[in-house]
Amino acid sequence: MTENTQQQTAPTTELPTQYAPAEVEGPLYQRWVERGYFEADAKSEKPPYTIVIPPPNVTGSLHLGHAFEHTLIDALTRRKRMQGYETLWQPGMDHAGIATQNVVERELAKEGKSRHDLGREAFVERVWQWKAESGGQISGQMKRLGDGVAWSRERFTMDEGLSQAVQTIFKKLYDDELIYRAERIINWCPRCLTAISDIEVEYQDDDGELVSIRYGEGEDSLVVATTRAETMLGDTAVAVHPDDERYKHLVGKLIKLPLTDRSIPVVADTHVDPEFGTGAVKVTPAHDPNDFEIGQRHNLPNLAVMDERAVITAHGPFQGLDRLEARSAIVAALRAEGRIVAEKRPYTHSVGHCSRCKTTIEPRLSMQWWVKVGPLAQAAGDAVRDGKVKIHPQEMEKRYFDWVDNLHDWCISRQLWWGHRIPVWYGPNGEVVCVGPDEQPPTGEGWHQDTDVLDTWFSSGLWPFSTLGWPERTESLEKFYPNSVLVTGYDILFFWVARMMMFGLYAMDGTPPFHTIALHGMVRDQNGKKMSKSFGNVVNPLDWMDTYGSDAVRFTLARGANPGVDVPIGEDWVQASSKFANKIWNATRFALMNGATVEGELPDPSEMSATDRWILSRLNKTVADVDAFYDDYQFSKLSDALYHFAWDEVFDWYVELSKTTFFAGGEGARVSGRVLGEVLDVMLRLLHPVVPFVTETLWTTLTGGESVVIADWPKDSGFRDAAAEQEIALVQRVITEVRRFRKEQGLQDAQKVPARLTLDGTALAAHEAAIRQILRLQPEGEGFSATASLPVAGATVALDLSGTIDVAAERKRLAKDLAAAEKEKAQANGKLGNEAFLAKAPDNVVDKIRGRLAKADEDIARIQTQLASLPEA
Repeated sequence: MTENTQQQTAPTTELPTQYAPAEVEGPLYQRWVERGYFEADAKSEKPPYTIVIPPPNVTGSLHLGHAFEHTLIDALTRRKRMQGYETLWQPGMDHAGIATQNVVERELAKEGKSRHDLGREAFVERVWQWKAESGGQISGQMKRLGDGVAWSRERFTMDEGLSQAVQTIFKKLYDDELIYRAERIINWCPRCLTAISDIEVEYQDDDGELVSIRYGEGEDSLVVATTRAETMLGDTAVAVHPDDERYKHLVGKLIKLPLTDRSIPVVADTHVDPEFGTGAVKVTPAHDPNDFEIGQRHNLPNLAVMDERAVITAHGPFQGLDRLEARSAIVAALRAEGRIVAEKRPYTHSVGHCSRCKTTIEPRLSMQWWVKVGPLAQAAGDAVRDGKVKIHPQEMEKRYFDWVDNLHDWCISRQLWWGHRIPVWYGPNGEVVCVGPDEQPPTGEGWHQDTDVLDTWFSSGLWPFSTLGWPERTESLEKFYPNSVLVTGYDILFFWVARMMMFGLYAMDGTPPFHTIALHGMVRDQNGKKMSKSFGNVVNPLDWMDTYGSDAVRFTLARGANPGVDVPIGEDWVQASSKFANKIWNATRFALMNGATVEGELPDPSEMSATDRWILSRLNKTVADVDAFYDDYQFSKLSDALYHFAWDEVFDWYVELSKTTFFAGGEGARVSGRVLGEVLDVMLRLLHPVVPFVTETLWTTLTGGESVVIADWPKDSGFRDAAAEQEIALVQRVITEVRRFRKEQGLQDAQKVPARLTLDGTALAAHEAAIRQILRLQPEGEGFSATASLPVAGATVALDLSGTIDVAAERKRLAKDLAAAEKEKAQANGKLGNEAFLAKAPDNVVDKIRGRLAKADEDIARIQTQLASLPEA
């Protein structure tokens, strides 16, 4: 099969009677790290294979989504390492601006303090202290899972090197006029007191109110509807569609804005849908993104009526009220003036909330820093269109293009203290200076740095190259950029992936950050429902790892991973995977105790039995299938292929069929022992990337090799034996048919039955001993009476069931089953013979009935054979 180039020691066949993951996993992982198996050498002449970890938040802990994604990446990198690549799985963490600042602020609140009590420098120092003491617990949890990352290269998005990268690219973008400062509408959190990105906004259906308000008087009036009545204080126009005949006489006129002493114009704008509501909309440019755009087109003033805490600032009786208090007060005041035309409550509508503190976000006009994404997004789209970057599965390309082709300028500033501070200084006379990493900031009276920090996605967008030492042209950058593949969830395709694409192409002279984007779905519960604390269905993977072992969790996740599709998972499935790990352990232990070995050359096929040649043929087919599935990121299919090969073909068939050979000893046992050793060696190496711990223990015990982590990946030798596969298929058919017959007769698996096997002249003759042992069939002996005869695969198996079953009762039961099958056949034939039915019925319904007919025919033939095999009562 494949040559293992590791230095080997004499293998031992001693294994504990039971597999205990808790005793094995920790020491094994520590040994791997100490021996440097996961490190990557930039000087190596091996071909590179690079994957970055999607950096988890420093505040985070391992959840099922992490476990899922990390399992897939670890499987890819372990396989590539075994294939001879210089493999780098780059680890690190994100500083997670808002999340981390909130954690530390909560700690301060317990002391009765706020960040303002400490001041900026002392607060940032406190955050660093928290990181050193409490942050990054996820790193230890990744080790529990078995992540084979290059720990010596671990990076943090706020460390010195990455800070230099952030400042460098900011300066470059600024000098290229791709970064600018402007007043725009942004998502604002009144609790966190900062702008937040779209990905940090969670939308949910909330119960609110929809009120319809009459603006103006008499014929010069119209009605607008709103769920945010408090913003009317900032209205600077009412907009209607230019083709709406109802309002043409009002366009260009001024109408009175209720509760104020202002009049506002009626403007015509194509953004308005004349079919929605009354066809007239209030325009509040300072508090709504769509209204802002209308305001820009019609040169409307931007009137802000709320402060950063969402408290009303407009002059009048509502000043000082919280936005929700003001909403009720304003509706009451409008009602008193007879301005409320209609009210609907509760009115359920989608409302954005801050993902960190759950506060309702407020669209707010604010002076912020922006990235002009037009040319960057164009390049990111073209890289996929031109084939430089592949998206897998391909059907996800449309979602990618829908996003990058319609990308708005990106707000990159955040009103926080924790993060990369914007490297811009302002002078006493309005000067603005952007400072690069090797430049001295201006000094002197009146000069000060911008107080904002950068959006976390700005620094994480540099991750594929900043972690390799950019902007320096390091050996690591030359060796490991671009990344081979990015494995990440489709849910951050827009927010993280698109930003990495834009920055990578921009900073690295048109070279994209990765060759392939492999997208996976989200982990859901066993019913397909999203995991959420509010649903009570969130699972801590560490609990499952404690109970069933890390391999079981990994195998369950990999087996559910179809490209781009969500993954349901339940504890029953993890339990089943644990049984699989135990099956591998027990079967390998049995094999080692019965002669399985890797010592010596593999015998020539001419020396092997058909069973030996069959399993080697199936082994090579499995190697080829697994390779193809890996190359197509089909983790579910490769896991299934390995599961069925190991459990079904190796353990349930090959080991069972070979037991008589092993028990007999001699040359046949020696040959089969070497074949079984070869099969286990290759099988364990194939399984290793997905279930690393149990395979490491078993493989080193079997082979005496140093570690399966650095073993050679198996190759398909091309050996196939169609004749042996056909021969063993006949053996399997005989055994399966007799097993089914025994079960139908109510015989216990261990119950021995006298039998006569007529196998002469068939390929089955050489397997009589194995067939008898597996089926518990005794020699016929004296007084043998063939009370049942099963013709199968060109052979006959005659059984003496006298004294084991009630023949009369069995005939009665089978006659009843036969009648039911014949009735089913008649019904199916009746429908399929009805032309009117066939003309109207959908194709899938007709196909289902045809399937029922085929099943009925099969059942009738089987039952008639069973009846014929029974003696007369």
